[in-house]
Amino acid sequence: MQPSKLLKPELYSAGSGDGDGATARLKGGRCRCGYVFFPMQTYGCERCGSHGDPLTPYELSTNGTLLAEATVHLHADKNRPAPFTIVKVALDDGPVIRTLLADDSARVAPGQRVTGRLVPTTQSESGETVLDHRFSAAS
Repeated sequence: MQPSKLLKPELYSAGSGDGDGATARLKGGRCRCGYVFFPMQTYGCERCGSHGDPLTPYELSTNGTLLAEATVHLHADKNRPAPFTIVKVALDDGPVIRTLLADDSARVAPGQRVTGRLVPTTQSESGETVLDHRFSAAS
């Protein structure tokens, strides 16, 4: 049975499909000036300074272009298994985000198209398997 609980439901939701490889939607925001950001917040627009009501939830696609990647071989937190790969992605909807690569053994390079998906992962504290948002090379 595949896990259904999301690791960070405040940042993303499940799209179509279920289980390993399920699509995800990022919970971003949009200002009335047109600026799109992630994650959703109401503190203030980085472009025009508006805050509160002009900032509304906006569902973001998880398709984008890889800008950079770095593999962590040794983490300061001994409970965090390494290696893992951190990626910086320019989403098609505008924001640039940093997150993890779904498959650390996959070869990726700046300029490559990537897509986000939900993958099962085990929480180190509880041992529970949950779905987390990760990027992988677009097919």
